[in-house]
Amino acid sequence: MIVTISGDIGSGKSTCGKILASRIGAKYLSTGAIQRQIAEERGMTTLELNLQAETETSIDDLIDGYTKALNHSKDSFVVDSRLAWHFIPSSYKVYLLCSEEVAADRIFHDDSRKSDEQLSDINGLLAKILDRRKSEKRRFREKYGIDFSDLNNYDQIIDTSCFTPKFVADLILDGMRFYYHS
Repeated sequence: MIVTISGDIGSGKSTCGKILASRIGAKYLSTGAIQRQIAEERGMTTLELNLQAETETSIDDLIDGYTKALNHSKDSFVVDSRLAWHFIPSSYKVYLLCSEEVAADRIFHDDSRKSDEQLSDINGLLAKILDRRKSEKRRFREKYGIDFSDLNNYDQIIDTSCFTPKFVADLILDGMRFYYHS
């Protein structure tokens, strides 16, 4: 079984994905972590890497290759990726929504992402988040002809703005039970 979690930047994809993977005994993969690692290796922010990926297709090819390979895996995975639902069509597809202000606050206070956008205030971070989202939507539409924010692509949609990650993982588990047993 593969669960793909897509969604807004800062919506809790990674945190909820790790909790869910632990609960169902699945492996966990985050393409966001891969992207941040590539950006760090190149001395860039994630926004700068996104903008470079608009013209340098090898960046997406590298990141997407990890996800595409899972389509043939016999192992169970929870995949945190904006495009995994597209590359693994048989997966249980989840989209996490979040208000932009809550997302910016989460990222701003997440020590593991401090170097992501290298900003000292939440308003500046919010602007970078919106720029990154526009870049990704444009790039994925041009490269794959898809819109990851089209909610019709998903089996379950959750607004995480007011929920804890554990509660969101519970909601995903409930959705999976209903989906697979109905």
